[in-house]
Order: sequence, then structure tokens, then C-alpha cells
Amino acid sequence: MLPIFIILVGIFAGGAVNILADDLPHYRRPRLPHYPDDVPRSPAAWLGLTAFLLGKRQSPAGAKLSWRYPLTEIACAALMLITFIVKEARPDDISDLQLVFWLAYMAIFVLITITDIEHHLILFSVIIPASVVGVLDALLTPSEYQPDLGRALLGGALGFGVFFMMYLGGYLYVAIVRQTRGREITEVAFGFGDVMLATFSGVILGLEPLLFAMFITVVLGALGAIIFLVASNLRGEQDGMLIALPYGPYIVVGTLLMLLFRAEVRLLLFGY
Repeated sequence: MLPIFIILVGIFAGGAVNILADDLPHYRRPRLPHYPDDVPRSPAAWLGLTAFLLGKRQSPAGAKLSWRYPLTEIACAALMLITFIVKEARPDDISDLQLVFWLAYMAIFVLITITDIEHHLILFSVIIPASVVGVLDALLTPSEYQPDLGRALLGGALGFGVFFMMYLGGYLYVAIVRQTRGREITEVAFGFGDVMLATFSGVILGLEPLLFAMFITVVLGALGAIIFLVASNLRGEQDGMLIALPYGPYIVVGTLLMLLFRAEVRLLLFGY
């Protein structure tokens, strides 16, 4: 019964993530679920899954909910179930309280991914409270899988330092493009939200796991950029190098892999 409970928690957490993803990027106070035209949704349609299953996907005026709504709830439920399975495989190493923190991180990472993909925003209103939760986690549940406060702060400092340098490099790249191509670019190649996300990742991972997470992030980011550029060229688009791609999802993937599967990733990548 417990896995079913975890899945239900994930679905309802996904519903909450959808509410936040609708309003926070527009700097609005979160409201009850509504359609894209701001018409309130009935309680039966508060969840994306129930809205789709019960035929309540669109408002009376025809504004439809996107597939993001049920997919977000499914993603939260899947990540929380995976987290629970990882915890059950190591019952002596991962405490129940640690599981609670990790489940919260799953919802946070889904929210960050959505806002970065949809709006190219990683919001301080999400990252700062999340980082406070990470520090509290370090204080309450230090273990092999969770850094103590000292290692958490060192990890956060490393994440901030390395990604802040990448942030400055992004501004340098934009400046060079402006000079060489004579074009005004409004988006930076690497945002400060990514810096804060890396800081949060360092807090919850600690120093050594963050190094692995950054390696995974850079490799995945490079692969994603190459695929995007090849696809752009195949479509005949010439400005692929000037388009800012969301980098947050790559940081999220690297962090999740090292949070839940650090031993397996270390063995796979480096053989120890």
C-alpha cells in the first residue's frame, strides 16, 4: 500500500507544481487552478489527470489545458516512486526523514524544469526556499547520502563559483557575437538562475558528488546543444548559435543521478 500512497502524493504534488508553474513565472500570487484564459477550473478538474480523463480539459470559451498538466503529475509520481524504491533498497543507510526531504526535492526539480523550459526562468522564489530546505536537510539528516552542514556549504560554494564563471563566460560570448555579427541579443547564453540552481545542487549533494553531477551536466548540455544545432541546420535555420537553450534541465538530471544513484554512476563512469 505504501507505494500507492507515494504515487498519490506525487500526483497531488504535481498538481501543486502546475499551480506554481502557472503563476510564479508571471510574478503573481498562486491562485486556485484555472484555464489559460483565467477561468477557474472546477474541483474535478483541479488535477490535470482528472481534467483530461473527465473531459474537462477546456474552459467554456475553448481555452485548453496543455499536455504539461497531466505529464507533470505523472513525472512527479514517477520520480517519487523511484525515490521510494531507492530508499527501500538501502533501509539502513537512508532514514525516513531523509526520504521526506528527497520527495520534496523531486517536486522542486520538476517545477524548476518546467519554468526553465517554458519561460527560460529559474526563479529565486523557488531556489531560495529550496536552498533553505537543503541546509535544514544537512542539519537534520547527515549521512553517507546526505552531506553534513560543512560539506553542504562547501558544495554550495563550489556550485556557485564554477557556474558563476560560466555565467560570466556567457556574457562574454554574447558580447563577442554582438561585435562580430552586429546583432543585438536580448537573452544571455547562461543565466544567473542556473548559477543559483547549481548552488542548490551543491548544498544537497556535497562536494564530491557535485563534481560528478557537473561532469554529467556539461556532457549532457554539450550533447543537447549539438543535437539542436544539427536539427537547426537540417531545417535550414542559420541562427542556431544565437538561440539561448534552457540549461537547467541538464543540471537537474545530473543532480538527480548523483542524489539517487551516486554509487552506480561513479562505478559506471570511473570504475570505483
